[in-house]
Amino acid sequence: MRYPSLIVAAALAVALPLLAPAPLRAQTAVPAQQPADHPAISVSAVQRLPLRDRVIASGLVGPVERVVVQPEVEGQAIELLAAEVGDSVAAGQVLARLSVAALTLQKGQLLASRASAAASIAQAEAQLVEAEAAAAEARRVSLRSAALSDQGVTSSAAADQAAANAEATAARVSVARQGLEVARAQAAVVEAQVANIELQLARTEVRAPVAGLVLERNATRGAIASGAGAPMFVLARDGALELQADVAEQEVMRLAPGQPASMTAVGTRAALPGHVRLVEPGIDSATRLGRVRVAVDQPEQVRSGMFLQAEILVSERMALAVPVTAVGASAEGATVMRVHDGIVTRTPVVTGVRDGGMVEILSGLFESDLVVTKAAAFVRDGDRITPVPAASAAAVN
Repeated sequence: MRYPSLIVAAALAVALPLLAPAPLRAQTAVPAQQPADHPAISVSAVQRLPLRDRVIASGLVGPVERVVVQPEVEGQAIELLAAEVGDSVAAGQVLARLSVAALTLQKGQLLASRASAAASIAQAEAQLVEAEAAAAEARRVSLRSAALSDQGVTSSAAADQAAANAEATAARVSVARQGLEVARAQAAVVEAQVANIELQLARTEVRAPVAGLVLERNATRGAIASGAGAPMFVLARDGALELQADVAEQEVMRLAPGQPASMTAVGTRAALPGHVRLVEPGIDSATRLGRVRVAVDQPEQVRSGMFLQAEILVSERMALAVPVTAVGASAEGATVMRVHDGIVTRTPVVTGVRDGGMVEILSGLFESDLVVTKAAAFVRDGDRITPVPAASAAAVN
């Protein structure tokens, strides 16, 4: 068995150092334990960086101006549809055409009435000329009879009869003039009716009032055109679209028309450029949200009804900044753990804009100051640490 030999070897190993001379034993003694090192804590320098103040908003895409197209002539059947959803149309382009059969028949009747009115005018004018000629002859006879009566050649009765005849013919002239005016008025009425029927015939072609993109088409061929109910077509004027986004009421006052914006759709990374077109003046009393309208600079890249998220750039400036993780919260407000000569000091600060992983420091720190990168690190006010730059610490990790 090998156990006795192992026991002997162990005993010798213990005894030999004790049998050695004193100087040799001093050389083999365990050195005294050194004081423990201070904990290594990652720190970050206060830097002056470009920071962007942004407002995040989201909402649905809709037309900047929604144009409704309704028929101006009712009661006629739709014969032709010349536009479809998604078509780009020009101002005045025909979108649909209504039946003209009934209106054409009415126009024929009115044209006959116009010819009859023209004949009535000609007849009234002839009657007026005849009445005026008779009146002139009667006046001359009346004057001669009166002169002869004064001379005693004819009787007074003959003179009176001539005068009465002159007055009667003058009255017939007045009646003839009124008849002519009536005929002309009737002709004017017929002309107005003809113009109206021609206007209705022109309006049987439903045209686009503005250039734009067709968003909806509710008209169907064979249906009777009516202004009631759903519109025949809905256009987005000039194809312009906008994001109608809701923002918190405290953010509304920071927004203004013209501010640039970047928009993204769900599931995409490509950003769409835009700008604030309008900030509505009211706040919804129920949701406490305000409405901002962001014009989409590339409307062909989106569709009406899409959900987009927008980042609106309020301002951009150079400012002192530290990592967001370096800022903690206390009863006094925001604080950081400032490091000077290896000693940690809790320092209150005033923060501003937060951009990504950095936060603006308005007061409390100076450029190149060092702060503990993570405010939640296990250090206290007055602790002594070994600062390790955050970049170096990241490289080591």
